[in-house]
Amino acid sequence: MTVKEKIELLPHSPGVYRYYDSQGTVIYVGKAKDLYKRVHQYFVDPDRLNVKTRILVSRIADVQYSVVDSESDALLLENNLIKQYKPRYNILLKDSKTYPWICVTSEPFPRVFLTRRVEKNGSRYFGPYSSVLHARSLLEFFGRNWPLRSCRLKIDSDSILRGKYRPCLDYHIGRCRGCCIGKISEQEYDSWIEEIVHLLKGGVSEIIAKYKAAMLEASEALDFETAQFCKQRMEALQKHYAKSIITSAGERDLDVFSLVFDGSDAFGNFLRVRGGAIVQSLNLGFKMQIEEEPAAVLSSFIAEIESKFGELSSEIVVPFLPDVELEGVSFTIPARGDKLSLLELSAKNAKEFHFNTLKQREHTDPDAFRQGVMEELRKALGMKELPRHIECFDNSNLQGTNPVASCVVFRDAEPSKKDYRRFKVKTVIGANDYASMKEIVNRRYSRMLDEAPDDLPQLVVIDGGAGQLNFAWQAICELGIQDKMTVVGLAKRLEEVIQVGDPYPLFLDRNSQALKLLQRARDEAHRFGITFHRSLRSKAAVHSTLRDIPGVGPRTEERLLLHFGSLARVMAAPEEDIAALVGPKLAASIKGL
Repeated sequence: MTVKEKIELLPHSPGVYRYYDSQGTVIYVGKAKDLYKRVHQYFVDPDRLNVKTRILVSRIADVQYSVVDSESDALLLENNLIKQYKPRYNILLKDSKTYPWICVTSEPFPRVFLTRRVEKNGSRYFGPYSSVLHARSLLEFFGRNWPLRSCRLKIDSDSILRGKYRPCLDYHIGRCRGCCIGKISEQEYDSWIEEIVHLLKGGVSEIIAKYKAAMLEASEALDFETAQFCKQRMEALQKHYAKSIITSAGERDLDVFSLVFDGSDAFGNFLRVRGGAIVQSLNLGFKMQIEEEPAAVLSSFIAEIESKFGELSSEIVVPFLPDVELEGVSFTIPARGDKLSLLELSAKNAKEFHFNTLKQREHTDPDAFRQGVMEELRKALGMKELPRHIECFDNSNLQGTNPVASCVVFRDAEPSKKDYRRFKVKTVIGANDYASMKEIVNRRYSRMLDEAPDDLPQLVVIDGGAGQLNFAWQAICELGIQDKMTVVGLAKRLEEVIQVGDPYPLFLDRNSQALKLLQRARDEAHRFGITFHRSLRSKAAVHSTLRDIPGVGPRTEERLLLHFGSLARVMAAPEEDIAALVGPKLAASIKGL
């Protein structure tokens, strides 16, 4: 039976489908509300699919499926099968880390410690924590307020009665109450553990309320020592959790998801809010092997978090709806209020994760980083080609004197200084930036068309606004190369990108690597141009002072400057010293200035 014949037999039911190649390897796993309709889409009109998806379809040799009762079951089964088979074309979880958990053991006098291994031994695990510093700060807080044991001794009633163990240093300095020698009952110790477990589950407000009630009760009974203890414990909890409690979120329980997309990569953040406190936060990255809708990526993110953290809250805050409906779960897209603040906080964490990932990639894999930057710039400007060759122009003059221009070249997002060029403006008189820009662009690409017509840049950046851009575009159109490159202007005031023929400027994200690349090229062109302009001004200043003296030519000027070091020292030197170099008559003319 062929693949298409199998597809016609698929049921109109929720389930998970698997594509196999000719070697019998699973190459894609997908979920569907309606198996027949979803799988049928791949084969009805292949032309509407993108290139990567068409390649996937061309390699499908067999289709298998599993029917489930609901969309939520399909989502979880898909997640499990992806982890089992690791299909080539599925969304790849870019997360090779082993996150830390806080473990509460199931033994008598339980221990609380940090671990990266989750074992099925009856212990309770809380996490994972994306920051090991956060997890350690929690353990330090518990240690300061609940003197738990840190040893691995096997403590039971028999060992305590027989006096099997001797107290360690922690007991003598007050960090442990002496479980091993019977100085604290198992019931009292277990009450501490339950408080800690309640805090790890997010019950901060309830614990604080319990200590407040106990404090008031002890005060009324004139038991001021107990009241002071409750007050200190309550203040310690409030101080430690002050940064975590979202007071405006009330007592509600929520899960919050956000995603940031960058080409074929996605960066997600998850926040778990319990009793108004953020008790867990996790960042995950995803790589899309074929074109995926944002809703599908969000569904994969939700399934991954559920597999890591267990059952989700009955209310989930999201920036947009996923492509599945989960039984007993309502999705909220907030427009205002506390939930919007939580979603914005999650999005801020996702953006920070995106930024840090790019910075790390810049150091560990610079080629991939530069490729990503160029791809981001290509999409931002709507270019067909990747801007591997970028040229940026800048004019420089001082009240119309010594007008010059510079052209800097970036190849693969890095400066190519051997290709830099600088120009003296020849045909324009006075301070006319527009005409100067047109002249320089025309000269640059006229020569390039003669000498290296195959090396034209994909992107030309003009330092300036619409005026400079329009005159540069005129020069390019006159040369007939307007279809071979994209030309934009970068205005410095608001860092807006001006595009030819578009009355509205393009504002790129201030933190985007695409904008930073444009700014880097612009700043380099300005630096290169202003250096050239300063050197010309310096030469012009020397020429106007010495060369205008009758009898002083280039060689005499050079001899004087080399001997005295500068024009100021020439003018300050005694006439007899100057005469020793150029003769008394010329020396008198120089000193007579």
